[in-house]
Amino acid sequence: MDTKALLEEFLSAGKEFIEQGKTYAEGKLDIPAEGPERDAALASAGKGATAAGVLALLLMTKTGRGVTGAGLKLGTLAALGNIAYKTYQEWSQKQNGTVESAAPLTSTEALTAPQANQKSLVLLKAIIAAAKSDGHIDDAEKSKIESMVAKLGLDIATSTMINEEVAKPLDPKAIADLSDSQATAAEIYLVSALVIDDANEQERTYLNQLASNLNIPTELALQFEQQVKNAS
Repeated sequence: MDTKALLEEFLSAGKEFIEQGKTYAEGKLDIPAEGPERDAALASAGKGATAAGVLALLLMTKTGRGVTGAGLKLGTLAALGNIAYKTYQEWSQKQNGTVESAAPLTSTEALTAPQANQKSLVLLKAIIAAAKSDGHIDDAEKSKIESMVAKLGLDIATSTMINEEVAKPLDPKAIADLSDSQATAAEIYLVSALVIDDANEQERTYLNQLASNLNIPTELALQFEQQVKNAS
């Protein structure tokens, strides 16, 4: 399972990929060519699709923000890591007045291929959890997503991972526990903020709980969120 490639397809999906992704998803999911049935099918599949296809189906109507906005700037795992690093560094300097205080956060560019793949898996799980945070994925929706995933031609490991993560109860602590460093914690929060609609009370609550479990101070969390808005 090449989780780094899948994550980066999601992150790099900008406006120019929306129609390509939608066409890809339509073909895989046998969406009708025209008429009200087509409209209903597209509505259930979401506003658009990422190059990876399946993440858009999971995110449903959430894709507009990530695909057309921040994804343009956070196009790779390295870009995501660098923005998290710089934001943390700036915050740390304000707190302590020293660059050294930011040293524990390391750049993703130093990761080996297996390390990058593992970190991408963690971030994909964080994305799926954030996508569930508004509570719209009930048992019927889970079954529909599982059926959609089966039609997308993904490898068994990827399909299994997605279905298992969708089926899990929403648990911000479990997502936070996936972090093995300050760097990963920062990236988990940043990528979750890409997906979250902070005007939605349930999603805002989830993001706040995630920050608490990741031990991310409120001021730093707000700076990460501002980075998402700046990238839009």
